[in-house]
Amino acid sequence: MENWQSYQKVILPDVPDYHKIEVYTQHGGYETIRKILTSGEYTPKSVIDQVKAANIRGRGGAGFNAGLKWSFMPPKQPGVPRYLACNGDESEPGTIKDRRIFEYNPHLFIEGILIACYAMEMDAAYIYIRGEYIDWIHMMQKAVDDAYAKGMIGKNIMGSGFSTEIYVHTGAGAYICGEETSLMESLEGKRAYPRSKPPFPAQAGLWGKPTTINNIETLACATLVMKHGAEWFANIGAKTHPGPVLYGISGHVIRPGVYEYPTGMLISDLIYKVAGGIRNGKKLKAVVPGGSSVPVLTAEMIDGITMDADSLRTVGTYMGTAGMCILDEDTDMVKFLRRIAHFYHHESCGQCTPCREGTGWMEKLIARIDDGQGEMKDLDLLLDLCDNMEGRTVCALADAAAWPVRNTINRFRSEFEKKIVRNSVYATV
Repeated sequence: MENWQSYQKVILPDVPDYHKIEVYTQHGGYETIRKILTSGEYTPKSVIDQVKAANIRGRGGAGFNAGLKWSFMPPKQPGVPRYLACNGDESEPGTIKDRRIFEYNPHLFIEGILIACYAMEMDAAYIYIRGEYIDWIHMMQKAVDDAYAKGMIGKNIMGSGFSTEIYVHTGAGAYICGEETSLMESLEGKRAYPRSKPPFPAQAGLWGKPTTINNIETLACATLVMKHGAEWFANIGAKTHPGPVLYGISGHVIRPGVYEYPTGMLISDLIYKVAGGIRNGKKLKAVVPGGSSVPVLTAEMIDGITMDADSLRTVGTYMGTAGMCILDEDTDMVKFLRRIAHFYHHESCGQCTPCREGTGWMEKLIARIDDGQGEMKDLDLLLDLCDNMEGRTVCALADAAAWPVRNTINRFRSEFEKKIVRNSVYATV
């Protein structure tokens, strides 16, 4: 991505107190939804068409065109409520971006909710925030309350005749709640078991009614598209995966944090120029580009690779949530994988046997290798487990558990073998 140094931030602009509704409105906030609702220039379909043309690829991990997803909602039926679920569960290890929006620019997101609710003729929106984010839940509730007080939410918004409600909902404290159908189950007060599809949420979602689920950052981008135009958005960053994005960079870098830049940034630039390079003068060993579930890359694999779906696909990984975890040369990849396997074992909801049993066996086998009790056949057994888990469950948690295991073993197999060989040598002494 050329000229990224001159990029002007739009999701998290450098404006003091931008989280306050008075400051947000002073800088043109809520004027976009006002124009949509009162100018007579926009229909729900025209808004959906513009969001679709911008090609906002979902920032929650799947990367699906948001406008296309909106278009799946069936025609409005009299007396049938429709809902928007805003996914702020953000429980994927390495993902730390949505809370920045809650804290520093909540009204951009709220305006995106209103745009989406108008476009899809929604009666209410639910902001689902992970239970551990208690401070950010309070921040978001304050922003919603302020918007209600200014008449930006509720009945007859801005005298337009359009009405919608927004509720902040505290999550149930489980990773599985970030899966869209589990999120709906949790919102309904049930245990967060993923639902089988079809029917899809657009046909039968919350309380059996038409529902769309979008990520927080995705909805914030919808405001930017309607403010600046689809062409403006589509011309930022990578051609097939455009727009600004929040990169959450953690791990062994000098300046970890959340950085807003266009998509299509070189991974090497993000590590060495944005995040200041590897701490303590160490060498780079591995990069997890999009949250703990996406396949890991070796240091050699990142050469020329950019942070967008198509480029990352060429090296067998994904953009995910753009939550980048940077690992230095001293990282023990067996211990790293053991920690990830423990997380997915702990967070499996237990509904599907391949996931419930498979994640447990994965953790046990990796722990056995790490503790010096493994055998060479354990590596092949782990890979077999991946094959028997992936694509065989109601939701993608089993896939999320299998991908890091398969790819970490395949790309760092020598480290696993060294621990096993060392054990074999000691066993014969």
